[in-house]
Amino acid sequence: MGSVLKKTISGGERKRTAIGVELITDPKCVLLDEPTSGLDSFTAVRICKILQNYAREQHKTIVCTIHQPSSEAYSYCDRLILLADGYVVYQGPGNEVG
Repeated sequence: MGSVLKKTISGGERKRTAIGVELITDPKCVLLDEPTSGLDSFTAVRICKILQNYAREQHKTIVCTIHQPSSEAYSYCDRLILLADGYVVYQGPGNEVG
């Protein structure tokens, strides 16, 4: 996949590959730290949709940290934990945040 001196794939391709490597071991729970950061909005939404479909179809738990998702990317979140200053301010279904 290249090196520091020679880039052979894009950052988005590298990120998707890293997620794929995590999923290939068939874990029950997947923890992803900002899987959409650095991606264009189309690709970020696509990643969110793929992760949601995977979680539902394979009965897996996927936990992601996402800062400032687009409204479309947000729509793929089944459950949310919102934090403010390190405190939980909401926990529940994504479509019930007031």
